[in-house]
Amino acid sequence: MGKPTGFIEFTRELPLKRPVKERLNDYQEFVLKFPEEKLNQQSARCMNCGVPFCHSGCPLGNIIPEFNDAVYRKSWQEAYEILSATNNFPEFTGRICPAPCETACVLGINQPAVTIEEIEKHIIEIAFEKGFVKARNPNMRTGKKVAVIGSGPAGLAVAAQLNYAGHTVTVFERDDAPGGLLRYGIPDFKLEKWVVERRVALMQEEGVTFKCNANVGVNVSINDLLRESQAVVLAGGSTIPRNLAIPGRDLKGVYYAMEFLKQQNKRVSKKEVVEENIFATAKNVVVIGGGDTGSDCVGTANRQGAVSVTQFELMPKPPENRSIQMPWPSYPITLKTTSSHEEGANRHWAIATKAFIGDENGELRALKVIDLEWNTPEAGEPASFVEKEGTEREIPCELALLAMGFVHPQQEGLVKQLDVDLDERGNIKATEQRFQTSIPKIFAAGDMRRGQSLVVWAISEGRECARNVDEYLMGNSVLESKDKSYLMSI
Repeated sequence: MGKPTGFIEFTRELPLKRPVKERLNDYQEFVLKFPEEKLNQQSARCMNCGVPFCHSGCPLGNIIPEFNDAVYRKSWQEAYEILSATNNFPEFTGRICPAPCETACVLGINQPAVTIEEIEKHIIEIAFEKGFVKARNPNMRTGKKVAVIGSGPAGLAVAAQLNYAGHTVTVFERDDAPGGLLRYGIPDFKLEKWVVERRVALMQEEGVTFKCNANVGVNVSINDLLRESQAVVLAGGSTIPRNLAIPGRDLKGVYYAMEFLKQQNKRVSKKEVVEENIFATAKNVVVIGGGDTGSDCVGTANRQGAVSVTQFELMPKPPENRSIQMPWPSYPITLKTTSSHEEGANRHWAIATKAFIGDENGELRALKVIDLEWNTPEAGEPASFVEKEGTEREIPCELALLAMGFVHPQQEGLVKQLDVDLDERGNIKATEQRFQTSIPKIFAAGDMRRGQSLVVWAISEGRECARNVDEYLMGNSVLESKDKSYLMSI
């Protein structure tokens, strides 16, 4: 424990951000670095609890009190070694994770939680600056080949871990560059792409091979991969977006959120956009969906110069603080105001879109919406709503972005060719203990297996899947388990 009285002496602080007017002019990250004194104070707030609930709150099982103590003592290499023992990519989670570890922080019962996510980001960035992060090459190769399909956070974690175990790993990515959601789904103002490229370059130095523009099942034969590899891991993500099948859906001006976000990410990376351009410039924009993807659309639309940005959420407005139905240390469904919302957005809850309305040219001009009244459910019953009479109205809108989540992985092509079993939601059916599909040499991890989830869960799934692949190939595994990773690293 760094400082026994730290949680009494210091309150929670976060780094400063660049002013809104300034950051809306570019797509660069805008959260500034903590000075060393502030890092020392924030890490001092950790109480080194007898039962550190932050461990279980984190899907990766990060050893949080220990790295906080190392930060307090300014022992940066030790902090990095503790953090990297459980997390392959803290530079990603330190920027984009919703920090379930913080909602499980014991200090958070009656004070603001420890700033775990920011401390994590600073540990890895300082480690890169000081040269602690080096290529980790295996001592020997096993002669086993593994094909990983998909280079998002789950695929990258699988590849990194199996490469450490000595297997020869090739990652197949259908886009023109690795990263998956990290590269083309998350805007640069949250995660600049040099961060992704730095990690990919390190993995290549370690021996992982990346093959891009390689759409397995289309221009890469799955039969060839099965024949040449001793194991195949499916980590392609949950990529089929939820649609809103209402009148006017086919009007020009109604798009899926990822169509919009991917285009802008390409422009920032100075890559060609071959599809029809989608811009928010000089338009009234409505984002339908209240999650992180919707928030990313809000921030991007404001940077493109939208006249107005409005965000709809079907569910009622959540409370600002925990309720009796959300006891600590469970993850609370409370009101979340992101940096994109701070930049400007009209937010509406308990509202449904009834129709997209077009002009004589077939272009979107307005939405027909109605307010909802949610009923308080009886114990064990699902919540329900009714439409409020007299609230139906039109609002101007020239660009509507559907950000209502994803239903399952793409099944046309690869999945159908493999003929692996699917679960009732259309995801790849694979056991949580073994990550093995109905075909023994084929494994699945991340959103492709568990459904749409968090980046931190994808990394956790990738690590656990890799351990099971290693056991399948070798009879046992040298890779860390979630519960013993730090102990095994020392």
